[in-house]
Parts: sequence; C-alpha cells; structure tokens
Amino acid sequence: MKLLVSALEPSANLHLKYLLEKLEGVEISGIFDRQLGEPLYGMDEFSVMGVVDVLSKYFKGKEAVAEMASLARECDKVLLIDAPAFNIPLAKEIKKRYPNKEVIYYILPKVWAWKRKRAALVDRYCDRLASIFPFESKFYERAEYVGNPLLDEIETGRKPDPDRETIAFLPGSRRGEITRLMPVFKETAAGLEGRRKLLVIPSFVDEKKIAEWYGDISGFEVVNDTHEAVAQSHFAFVCSGTATLETALIGTPFVLVYKARPLDYAIGRFFVKLPHVGLANIIMDFEGRSVVHPEIFQEDVNPRNLLNLYGSVDRDLFERKSRELREILKHGSASAVAKMIQ
Repeated sequence: MKLLVSALEPSANLHLKYLLEKLEGVEISGIFDRQLGEPLYGMDEFSVMGVVDVLSKYFKGKEAVAEMASLARECDKVLLIDAPAFNIPLAKEIKKRYPNKEVIYYILPKVWAWKRKRAALVDRYCDRLASIFPFESKFYERAEYVGNPLLDEIETGRKPDPDRETIAFLPGSRRGEITRLMPVFKETAAGLEGRRKLLVIPSFVDEKKIAEWYGDISGFEVVNDTHEAVAQSHFAFVCSGTATLETALIGTPFVLVYKARPLDYAIGRFFVKLPHVGLANIIMDFEGRSVVHPEIFQEDVNPRNLLNLYGSVDRDLFERKSRELREILKHGSASAVAKMIQ
C-alpha cells in the first residue's frame, strides 16, 4: 500500500513514528521527518516562528499543496496529521482532483478552543476522523476516538530519585517563552536549596542558542528528554503546551506556567473561550470533573507564587486525578489508526 503523509511538526512526526511501527507493507511519501524515509519535503522546511516567517512560507505552502495533491494520484490513501492551516486546504484540493481518494485526518484541529468553522471543513473533505480526545465527538459529526498518542509514547508512573528531592523546570521550546520564563525559573531555583534541579532543553537547541535563550544555567542539571526529567522528579514547573498533558499522565505534580507578551496574551484570551489552558484540565472540564493541576499566568508567574504552589501541593490528590485522567483517555492511538489505514 502507498500512503501519502502530511506531517509538518515534530510532534506529528513522533506520532507517525509510532504509527509506522504498527503498519506492515506500507510505503510512505509526502511531508515528514527525513529520518522516517525520503519525503517530498522535510518537516524542517515548514517550521514557523512568527509573522514574517508565516509570510515567507505562504507561497511555499501553496506550491506544496499542489505538489502533494498531484502525488496523491499515485497513493492508495492519504493521512493528514494535525497542522490544519496546511492540511485542510490540502484535503480540499485532493478531494477536488480525486473525489474517491480516502483521506484520514489524525489529530483533529482543536476547534473546541478556536476556529470552530474548521470542523465543517474537516467533516466535508475527510473520510475518517481519528480523534485523540473523547470530547471531540461534540464538535465533529464523524469523529472516532482512537486513544491518545501520548499513551503510546510515555511510560506512565514515576521513578523519583529516592535519595534527593528533584524538581524539573520545563520552559518550553520556543525562544520567546524560554526567554520570558528563564529569569523567573532561575530565581525560583535559587529558593530551592539542597534540591536537584533539572532543566529540560530540547536536543535541537545548540550551544549558541542555549547561551542566547537560557543565559547562565550553572544552577541546573540539563536533560534533553522531557519524559525522563519528569518521571524522576517530585515536582515540575511546566510551560503551557503538550508537555503539561505528558506530565499529568506520568503522574508528577506540577504547575502550568505561561508568560506571553501582553498583546499576544490579550488576543489569545479574546479568541480562546475556555476556562482552562492545560490540556489535562480541559479534558477534565469537558468530563465535568475537577481540574488536575494549578495554572498561573503573566505577572503572577513570579518566584514567590511558584514556591508557594510547590510548597502547598496535595500529592495524594494529584495522584488520584492523574489516574482519573489515564482512565478517561484509556489507551494509545497507534493501533487503532493503523487499523483505519489497512
């Protein structure tokens, strides 16, 4: 079987990697990590950091949609992973050219947070909708819950250092969020004398960027693997993003921290009509249950508040909520998506 794949982001390619392990006799083409095969485009060609980058990538994106749609002719099925700004136009173009070509969308657009009109477009241009959150059936008519990919990719359960209390600091992966959080994290770490302090730095960040983005990190032990750092920690300070759901599933108590430019924060709060930011809390809210972890934003992200949250954590309650969350999500998604494809 020939499968056309569109996976533009690192997280999408991690999910694709686990999915390919479940597929037999499948040849992939399209856009994905070069480590997974020989793509038409590598995912690195579509990384976007800001408005200028978006504009510079616009014409490349239109060209790529046309090329991918042409490539679909030779493929049996199409798999789109996340990236709705690219994948919805691609699905539309493929269906325009080849109405009978089966299109599977895995990691659906988060219409429950914003841009709800995308749900109708996905329902219209895609044949199978592989949902990774149980509540998405409220927003997509044909959503099929397949499990959550994080349960394929992480080992749930903690292995904290028995000899020394360990605290993990996860300032994110983008320059802006890192540079805004690191000064606060350094001051917070200084107030945690005698503890082992892990700083998660993505493996793609080179030494020059470490110096520019993080500054002096002599007070931390650097770890590249998020799961490894979180699993061996007693507590974590985690930047808003997928890492918060990973941490919640692993079972390490944490606080979500988010510090954006004031205008960006105001715009985000205007468009995103949800009471919570963390994925774990969003899931629990849709299930009608109490939240898993605290969330703290903007000027409230300061050493005093972070240390107070660390000192007041109810570890038994967090462990119960983490188990609840795993029960809601049930299992990983790779096997179910593989069955959709084959």
